[in-house]
Amino acid sequence: MTNPTSTTSTTAPPNSRAGRREWTALGVLMLPLLLVSMDVSVLYFAVPAISADLDPSGTQQLWIFDIYAFVLAGLLMTMGSLGDRIGRRKLLLAGAAAFGAASVLAAYADSAATLIAARALLGVGGATLMPSTMALVRTMFTDPGQRAKAIGLWSGVMTGGVALGSVLSGVLVEYFWWGSVFLVNLPAMVLLLVLGPFLLPESRDPAPGRFDLLSVPLSLAAVLPVIYGIKEIPSEGWSVRYVVSITLGMLFAALFVHRQRTAAAPLISPALFRSRGFAPAVVLNLLSTLGMMGSAFFTTQYLQSVLGKSSMAAALWSLLPTLLVGAAAPVAAGLVQRGVHRAHVVAGGFTVAACGYGLLAGAGTSSLWLVLAGAGVLAAGIVTVMSQLMDLALGTVPVARAGSAASLLETGAEFGGALGMAVLGSIGTAVFRHGVPADAPAAAHETLGGALAVAGRLSGDAGQALAVAAREAFTDGMRAASVAGVVLLLAGAVLAVTSLRGGRGCAGESDAAGVPCARESDAAGVPCVSAAPHQCG
Repeated sequence: MTNPTSTTSTTAPPNSRAGRREWTALGVLMLPLLLVSMDVSVLYFAVPAISADLDPSGTQQLWIFDIYAFVLAGLLMTMGSLGDRIGRRKLLLAGAAAFGAASVLAAYADSAATLIAARALLGVGGATLMPSTMALVRTMFTDPGQRAKAIGLWSGVMTGGVALGSVLSGVLVEYFWWGSVFLVNLPAMVLLLVLGPFLLPESRDPAPGRFDLLSVPLSLAAVLPVIYGIKEIPSEGWSVRYVVSITLGMLFAALFVHRQRTAAAPLISPALFRSRGFAPAVVLNLLSTLGMMGSAFFTTQYLQSVLGKSSMAAALWSLLPTLLVGAAAPVAAGLVQRGVHRAHVVAGGFTVAACGYGLLAGAGTSSLWLVLAGAGVLAAGIVTVMSQLMDLALGTVPVARAGSAASLLETGAEFGGALGMAVLGSIGTAVFRHGVPADAPAAAHETLGGALAVAGRLSGDAGQALAVAAREAFTDGMRAASVAGVVLLLAGAVLAVTSLRGGRGCAGESDAAGVPCARESDAAGVPCVSAAPHQCG
């Protein structure tokens, strides 16, 4: 094993097997990953206490929720590229320190503005942690089978963290004050800062070129307006403001792409997309997160507002579907190792996820177990897809560009999640509004929560009738969106077969089928990290 304190690439020889040190290091890496994913949902139960203590305005409360995801999505590409240049371990440890400091600031914030600023800093820290952890997994696990298992664990922790965050938030707020949901980050970050320098190898691009500063604001201007627009559409509708925001972001995206194609040292190298299977992996990963987040939009509301579960009970019930996630990625990795083509495994994952939506499409207003089963099958299929696509994307690019590759995958996932909420959420909302009685007050046509609030103010049978109609209308909307989800995910299965089954080509360690490469360099002249005997066309 090479010296872990080295500042150049310290990857093990190609296809060498990782030992106890690397698996222990993976466990350390899972801690910040878990916390970053938990921070997406950790405020769910803390909002009432924060509102009572800091008295934020409606706009400030929205920014307390959204600023973390906006900053995270906007900086992923920048941080991934920066890690390739200065070293992934160095960036990871700096991000952990920033994340810990921002957690303290958020916990003891004495105003809404301070909490918003702290959440923004948490987003900056999160943007350094996510691509760095994935790139370091690529560095430590060069054996394809072990790497597939490690990435499977990475995917499972990432998915489970979102569900765990809401439950942990409820427990902490129940017994402590709202700031404790942020302080829980500190022990894990301290552990990472103490053990990271000893367990994690340093790796970076040995010849990265100059850091393209102009690309940083261009990437932010491309990502943030689009994410903002598509996140607001489900709740606010197709307002001109949001359409203009998305259009503006797309224009900056075109400028960003042009800059990457013409700059001497681009932030994101276009050569990544010449790696066989990388571009399909990014697109298919986006589609998988679209399916995952689209279902979350409905299932959380279904448990609380249709079935009448308390917030805490709904969060605990929502943990059950994650039990299927633990087996999904290892099974998928095992199939690929046994010779099943990766395209078929990914297509199978999309098909399983579509079956999950099929179960949701059959739900009624009292179908707790059917909804939980559908969510679990959907999650298992999506994690199968995500783990294989991450393995494919990282395995087909040079180690020197692993951070940039990881950041593109994560940025695509952020877009996919927002699109899932927008597309499937809009379908469900349209069906819901059509199903609410026409003579009901306007507020009852906006959301299920609004309809139930109006029903609570009405007397006698009128309120009960509106509540029943609203719950049935929401369930109808969930069913309609689920049918759309089935179509989208089956389209993903077809796309996986057609885009990943093509002729073998290599730019990294393995091709789209997961087979080791033999070539020493790709079409762009970037060295491959493997010399295992296999003929790639």
